[in-house]
Amino acid sequence: MQKTIQSLNDLIEHISEYTEQNSESPWYRGHGNHEWSLLPGILRDQNTHLSDEEKILRTFRQSAAMLIEKLPSDNFGWMFLMQHYGVPTRLLDWSESPLVALYFAITEAPNFDGAFWILNPLKLNTEARINYLPSFEDEALHSYASENMDANRRSPQLPLASIATRNNPRIQSQQGVFTIHQHDKTAIENIGQNITIKFLIPKESKDKIKKQITMLGFNKFQMFPELSSISDMIKGQ
Repeated sequence: MQKTIQSLNDLIEHISEYTEQNSESPWYRGHGNHEWSLLPGILRDQNTHLSDEEKILRTFRQSAAMLIEKLPSDNFGWMFLMQHYGVPTRLLDWSESPLVALYFAITEAPNFDGAFWILNPLKLNTEARINYLPSFEDEALHSYASENMDANRRSPQLPLASIATRNNPRIQSQQGVFTIHQHDKTAIENIGQNITIKFLIPKESKDKIKKQITMLGFNKFQMFPELSSISDMIKGQ
């Protein structure tokens, strides 16, 4: 039987059990709908494909350049910016905070059972024959860069967990980390054993959990430190 999270107590118990059995620090992700796979936007969106990435990057750069004070220095920087504004990319957001993942799981798709994921990022990278967590400036990410994708088309590599510079308030407040896909399109939950754990959040429990985390002072402004979040809080959203 799949384990469930119906309260903050359940969350604490499951994470405590996990950390007692694993020495590596876990990453977390929340899905409003438990049926969603661990795939990045460019693979989830039926209207986009990996082959569209160059065109998407070019279009975004062309239109966004005049609106940005400091332009990203490389394609990874542009990819982070696109991810920030909801453009489909090969990145998948994770967090080092379980509360951040829980927030997304209970606020997205409220009429569906949600999912809370735990990822062992080092075990994921071991499947890709990398035994550490590289940054996006690391040589290990060279073949994952947009400009090198065509050259590595015949040698597809598994998704990789990586840390990024937290250069905007949203990534910092959400304690953001990332996995990135290359040509291998396998969903992360289907890679190896004991890499991910999935917990079900019944839709009937979402309001209760939201009230619990709100009572502890965790709200939309902690997730999105922006003026629009203050407006939503005042309106009770």
